[in-house]
Amino acid sequence: MSSTRSGDPRDGRHRHDVEEVLLGFTRALRAAGVAVTQDRAQTYLAAVAAVGLADQRATYVAGRATLCASPDDLARYDQVFHAWFDHRDGLPRSRPGAPPTPTVATLPLDDSGGGEGEEQQDDDVVRARASEAEVLRQRDVASLSANERQRLAAMMASLRPRPPLRRTMRHQRWHRGDVDAARTLRASLRHMGEPAAIQWRRRGTRPRKVVLLLDVSGSMSGYADALLRLAHRITVASPRGSVEVFTVGTRLTHLTRALRNRDAERALVAAGETVPDWSGGTRLGETLRVFLERWGRRGMARGAVVVVFSDGWERGDAALLGEQMKRLSRVAHRVVWVNPHRGKVGYEAVQQGVLAALPHCHDFVAGHSLATFEELIEVVARA
Repeated sequence: MSSTRSGDPRDGRHRHDVEEVLLGFTRALRAAGVAVTQDRAQTYLAAVAAVGLADQRATYVAGRATLCASPDDLARYDQVFHAWFDHRDGLPRSRPGAPPTPTVATLPLDDSGGGEGEEQQDDDVVRARASEAEVLRQRDVASLSANERQRLAAMMASLRPRPPLRRTMRHQRWHRGDVDAARTLRASLRHMGEPAAIQWRRRGTRPRKVVLLLDVSGSMSGYADALLRLAHRITVASPRGSVEVFTVGTRLTHLTRALRNRDAERALVAAGETVPDWSGGTRLGETLRVFLERWGRRGMARGAVVVVFSDGWERGDAALLGEQMKRLSRVAHRVVWVNPHRGKVGYEAVQQGVLAALPHCHDFVAGHSLATFEELIEVVARA
């Protein structure tokens, strides 16, 4: 005796779409290096069915709890989750007439239930998603739409800044290097004067200070949000006290305290309330002189890696800017100038500010996309 179930056929199609999205997400995780087994994928589908797909936060936590097996998987999971579900807008929404928490069926992940064409289609979806993320990494941040800026903000969480290191006068134990005569002698005395194993030492290391100077003038307004997010990421990922952030425009503003909040959105709101000269003029020479006289000579810039984010459009005296850059290069360990137009086709350094500053810079790099931000992080880490 057979029975039939009546209902809106759109509900069945919606559940099928949801299943395809979730199963595709598990395959994308597997392609990214996360060991997602069939059991874990089935547990994930059951967990999403239990918490309901309408709750995006619960869906995110359910995946971390069921699909990740080690701390190394968490970073990959976050990156793939934001790329696959498009941060906020990528999750499938309930259609009109569908139940608010659709039931997700637990389906086997082997190939016995589907043909070769279905598997090929899923692979194409994975490659398409990866391609979209890679294209966004290369895009000029000033040309992004609001939705693309949200996706870029999520992708910035994948950045892993590393502080540059400097040698200290203190020594530490090591498995090779210089002979530690004092420790070797003490080890011999503990053995009643008999020869003991030779002890070694090397000079210790500690993070070198990094100073970020962000141009917030009108010509840099299209990059201000992305540069602030980059500065926030570097600040929270580095040891406390090793990164200082300033904005330069018509005046100098110390921004480190506002960016110490680990929540990026709150940090940017605090920064917006702190900086009084958004999208104003550019007087780099005068603001650099204030920085050197008030902060630099007191030790903040001495021996530090100083990174200047600016397009070089100087309304003031370019000779003054060159003079202050020369002073800065004398006290800093390394000066890096980041120009958002540096990596664009056909760019030539013809601005008076750039021409005055370049002779006193150790590195002149691009800074207009997520890919160039990653390259900048490597330049700073190797300084």
